[in-house]
Amino acid sequence: MRIRRCLIVAATVIAVGWCSVVHAANQSVQGYKKEEGGFYGDAPTAILIEATSGSVLFEKNADELRAPSSMMKLMTAEVVFHAIKQGEVKPTDEYHISENAWRRGGAPSGTSTMFAALNSKVSVDDLLHGALIQSGNDACIALAEGMAGNEHTFAAENMTKRARELGLTRSTFANSNGLPDPGNKMTVRELAKLARYIILTYPDYYKLFGEKEFTWNKIRQFNRNPLLNSLEGADGLKTGYTKEGGYGMVGSAVQNGIRLIVVVNGLEDSEDRASEAKKMLEWGFRNFETRTLFAAQQPIGYAKVFGGDSGSVKLSSPDPIEVMVQKNGTDKLIARIVYSGPVRAPIAAGQQVGVIRVWRGANIAVEHPVYAAEAIGKGSMVRRAVDGVSELVIGMFRAGIEKL
Repeated sequence: MRIRRCLIVAATVIAVGWCSVVHAANQSVQGYKKEEGGFYGDAPTAILIEATSGSVLFEKNADELRAPSSMMKLMTAEVVFHAIKQGEVKPTDEYHISENAWRRGGAPSGTSTMFAALNSKVSVDDLLHGALIQSGNDACIALAEGMAGNEHTFAAENMTKRARELGLTRSTFANSNGLPDPGNKMTVRELAKLARYIILTYPDYYKLFGEKEFTWNKIRQFNRNPLLNSLEGADGLKTGYTKEGGYGMVGSAVQNGIRLIVVVNGLEDSEDRASEAKKMLEWGFRNFETRTLFAAQQPIGYAKVFGGDSGSVKLSSPDPIEVMVQKNGTDKLIARIVYSGPVRAPIAAGQQVGVIRVWRGANIAVEHPVYAAEAIGKGSMVRRAVDGVSELVIGMFRAGIEKL
């Protein structure tokens, strides 16, 4: 019988000297009161993360599903970037601008468009420019039709399948561009996760998000991201608006070697969207710094082993585990190793066993995989029998508790 184990390693974290354990009630907003240096914002849903570690600095209703509007174009872009990286698509491939793409997303649509001409052929590279700089709905539809035959198939199969591969478990897609449809839903947390993946995985293509203008069909248009001209180090990513979703933005900037990613959604006007995203990024840069919880290969904890020549396996990470903390030193963190166990032997060195979750109050600030730091072979028949009886007794005790 396999049961869920949770090993608390807070004592190891406390030894760093700048955090302690707290027990907090569940709440939708992560952070500190304004008078304690925390952030106060008006966006109905928002999140601020650090790109390298994924540390969550602030969140508000971050798991609430909302219409992502044109921010959903990030998913379309990732699908195309991935296909190019896999060799399935070339930037020089040309896709046809169908009447559907032209009418629903082009000049006749009255929506954001790159003004691709009806029945013309446009390269994948130019379509990406049109989709990400000008927020062209026609460009997204042309990419979807060119890669999957039609937009519905692209949304249902290419986008959804790829989103699940990236761990975006709640996002749903009905089209390629975020135009109003009840089937388009994302959370700000998953938008931030997607933005982080794009930034870290496709550095060359990420540069597109920071280009300030693009001319197509003799029409010059400017990037819709207001941060590019108002915040030092800003270089992405995407704005969005629909009546259903309100005004939203995925933004990113680098200052002093630290990259932060902000997502806000549901605001009432474009000026609020711009000021909210800028204020949150400035607050993050001003108040946080990176600290190392565990060095690479440093022992983090142990997981219980079933049927092995050792009763436990040492856990570590090949990469440093870092978290962003407030510069004033008031952060209160707790770290836990979570795994399904006991882990059945044999166990290979480097095998992923579980994850370490670092909590700030009631919210997860960082989640990082942990691996076996050593190989554990199969134990003797006696050892396996003893483990089997032990697990049976624990299982019976647990079942009895659940009946009470």
